[in-house]
Amino acid sequence: MPGTQRYLRYIVAALICLILLFFFTSSSSYQTPNWAGSRPQDVSSEHNNAQTPSDKGLPQAVAPGERMNATFVTLARNSDLWDIVKSIRHVEDRFNRKYNYDWVFLNDDDFNDEFKKVTTALVSGNTKYGKIPTEHWSFPDFIDQDRAAKVREEMKEKKIIYGDSISYRHMCRYESGFFFRHSLMLDYEWYWRVEPGIELYCDINYDAFKYMVDNKKKYSFVISLYEYVETIPTLWDATKNFTKHFPQHIAKDNSMRFISDDDGETYNHCHFWSNFEIGNLNWLRSDAYMDYFTSLDHAGGFFYERWGDAPVHSIAAALMLNKDEIHFFNDIAYYHVPFTHCPTGEAYRLEHKCHCNPKENFDWNSYSCTSRYFELNNIPKPQGYEKEQ
Repeated sequence: MPGTQRYLRYIVAALICLILLFFFTSSSSYQTPNWAGSRPQDVSSEHNNAQTPSDKGLPQAVAPGERMNATFVTLARNSDLWDIVKSIRHVEDRFNRKYNYDWVFLNDDDFNDEFKKVTTALVSGNTKYGKIPTEHWSFPDFIDQDRAAKVREEMKEKKIIYGDSISYRHMCRYESGFFFRHSLMLDYEWYWRVEPGIELYCDINYDAFKYMVDNKKKYSFVISLYEYVETIPTLWDATKNFTKHFPQHIAKDNSMRFISDDDGETYNHCHFWSNFEIGNLNWLRSDAYMDYFTSLDHAGGFFYERWGDAPVHSIAAALMLNKDEIHFFNDIAYYHVPFTHCPTGEAYRLEHKCHCNPKENFDWNSYSCTSRYFELNNIPKPQGYEKEQ
């Protein structure tokens, strides 16, 4: 009897071992549930990372249709790299990823490899890098250097912005009369100027270049304001000297009333802010504009005063173009320190995913000239503009 009990204990123990062996064997083939924070053990780290949304390479939604003969253009130095990349991201994300236009970068020195590598990686179109000829970024031989130096000292004492800067004067002269003649720019008919540190606040769901072409526009703006009087004391005198000698260049249906309150006797200092502009390069290369620039250049005001390219472009557009050839892009939301253009109209802002604060919109500020543009062209102001005054 004791032997029988011992035999039964052996059988029970064996059965228990078999059961345990079966349990562990089957459980080893069972995959642990992928609870939050865990990963199946048979999935490699590399494969798992490849499935994350950031690495799927979602395709860009490129807009169909023809492209205009157009480019973005930026005047920058190597030290501006991390400011211009912000601008590029805004332009690409809000507009150019859908249209893939080229980008021309101009510099009075050679661009370094880092600048080229980083900016090329960000632009969806082709990038081109050009060096400005020395003769376009220097004092012309007819400028009295002593007189120019004295003016800079006087402006410094008066604390006039950029009043003592030589490079700023070269920049204003270059943007006024030379950028559109650079060899890289000769390939294009239209340009969109982009400066380091700007922002675009709304999606742009149409081709702004094509809009200019289809509607026979030649110059456009988003912000307008009054120029610093101290920087251009004789600009209007030089302009009247030009109109006297070249009356054939003045358009019949011009915008004189935008820039003068007394039919051209004096300048009211209104101008389009040229750090944003979309325009026609053939107009800038025309005899009319080139005669104007040459006349101003020989007057010496870029160096004897501190004439900016904004009033130069603006006066030229106001006098030489018909009113309907100048366009205000209310729908291109834009920031350049210290002013903001935030489109007037809540419905538009919501539809186009704008992230600007309408209370910061400069358009209807007393120092803005945009109301003059609307009145000159008999255009109704956008609904709700009164709330932004």
